[in-house]
Amino acid sequence: MKIRILVPMDGTNIGEAVLPQLENLVLNNVPHTEAEVVLLKVNSLVNFDVLTHDKRAQLPYAESEQKELNEKSLNYLEEVAKKMRVKGFNVSTMVKTGIVAEEIVGVAREIKANLIAMATHGRTGIVKWAIGSTADKVVRLEGKIPVFAVQANQKEESSVITMGSLQSMVKHS
Repeated sequence: MKIRILVPMDGTNIGEAVLPQLENLVLNNVPHTEAEVVLLKVNSLVNFDVLTHDKRAQLPYAESEQKELNEKSLNYLEEVAKKMRVKGFNVSTMVKTGIVAEEIVGVAREIKANLIAMATHGRTGIVKWAIGSTADKVVRLEGKIPVFAVQANQKEESSVITMGSLQSMVKHS
């Protein structure tokens, strides 16, 4: 049975914290030839906020800026993919533009992913309330595809897998 795993990346070390955990999960449960990993980077449509007299306005990227950002994102994903391919993983890359959580869920459905594996920054309290959690939004938007979330702390070894085997998750999806 072919297993397709969507791995959203945000371009940070924290976002990459899911990779060692995912690699261990796959290596311990699924033959390499049976697992396909799709690395995804979603770029926002908006690049920054501007304060005006009374209000705040969000300015969109210019077309040339969006194109450059997408190229940088693809290069980043290819570097990550290259490291995984050396270990024998079947990896593809994809860049999308839009609302991050919505794009993640849309791509997961589009590629018929069996699992979404992502890192969470572990924000709490007022910061989580103010800016939200992409992982939380993905879980709320996607009800059928299991989400494997690794809380990324400053030290990679503090991330803990608390889920059952990948094969078990796939059977229940």
